[in-house]
Amino acid sequence: MFITPAYAQGAGGGSIFADTLLIPMILIFAIMYFLIIRPQQQRLKAHRAMVENVRRGDGVVTAGGLIGKVTKVIDETEVQIEIADGVRVRAVKSTLTDVRAKGEPVKDTPKKDKT
Repeated sequence: MFITPAYAQGAGGGSIFADTLLIPMILIFAIMYFLIIRPQQQRLKAHRAMVENVRRGDGVVTAGGLIGKVTKVIDETEVQIEIADGVRVRAVKSTLTDVRAKGEPVKDTPKKDKT
């Protein structure tokens, strides 16, 4: 009585529009999760495990680029690193980017030809 036929017909069209946008949004979120979020969480978990298992004698690389050997694990957040003969520094464990076990060889860098 108060609603004209034109408004009554348009009321059902909104749900079709909402359904067509819902599926692509779910797909975009799923793709973002598997391509960005999940790999980042796995990398973070592996880094955390690597840093927690640092022991005396391990070779380490810090985020600042210092390469050295762990001489002492001070506590759960700090280690002492010997970067040269007789030169020792304290570093926060979370700044360690790479940990090499005692017997693990150092990765060789390819040599450039001077020609």
